[in-house]
Amino acid sequence: MYDKGPVPGRNDACWCGSGKKYKKCHSAFDERLERLWEEGWEVLPRTLYKTPADIEGIKRSAAINVGVLDYVGEHIAAGMTTNQIDQMIYDYTVEHGGTPADLNYEGYPKSVCTSINDVVCHGIPCDADVLHEGDIINVDCSTILDGYFSDSSRMFCIGEVSAERQRLVDVTRASVEAGLAAVKPWLPLSVMAEAVQRTVEDAGFSVVREYGGHGIGKEFHEDPFVGFTTEAPDVDTIMVPGMVFTIEPMVNAGAPDIKISKGDGWCVRTKDGSDSAQCEVQLVVTEDGYELLSW
Repeated sequence: MYDKGPVPGRNDACWCGSGKKYKKCHSAFDERLERLWEEGWEVLPRTLYKTPADIEGIKRSAAINVGVLDYVGEHIAAGMTTNQIDQMIYDYTVEHGGTPADLNYEGYPKSVCTSINDVVCHGIPCDADVLHEGDIINVDCSTILDGYFSDSSRMFCIGEVSAERQRLVDVTRASVEAGLAAVKPWLPLSVMAEAVQRTVEDAGFSVVREYGGHGIGKEFHEDPFVGFTTEAPDVDTIMVPGMVFTIEPMVNAGAPDIKISKGDGWCVRTKDGSDSAQCEVQLVVTEDGYELLSW
């Protein structure tokens, strides 16, 4: 087998843990993956495809993640600090039985990323960052519950924002919707990436290359890297039922170039100082399309 994993006998129990005989469960699935691999496509190891039990676990985690973003949306306002947002995220997540996945991840010091205006991603909450009328902010949080990870982010407009900023936010959301519409089983990620890229660039904006989506479920970041241009790595990876990943393009109003803060090593800004927006959803590929898990 292409992933060097076990191949049960036809009447043996399937490797997925369903209890069914292999011939009645994943035999045809494995044969299709093997053919695709032989044709030169990238396919994930079978250990990364999620079972129905895994999906239910992810959904329970996602219920917290979606709930906390709803909660932020009800309370976010001008005059609030990003540290206050961080505290809201932490308190809500813990009170509902979860753990913020961001907290202490590879040394990250907070429970959420708060990215304002020209910040592309990984803005670290602090008391000095105060929201003002007209700002746009991405709030990106992730939750662990019973070993399952969920992840999503939303853009929030603080009061009345400029027409330019509103359009950036709207196009970013539209690019995610275009990507979702392109998700079909047994097609490559490039189909989704092209839909996102076309939506963004037709509007006169640009897609950040260095950061993208990712597989997720039993770990915070799993293979593959999910880019949103047709030149991105891993775009030859086939979308397969049971594959869980995020669509989260980072869209710049100006050029796609970025710079990383030398002070904290985390905060990413647009190199030209233009605004940036991001929208993130988590999905599972199904037999006929996809199912949203977190948004």
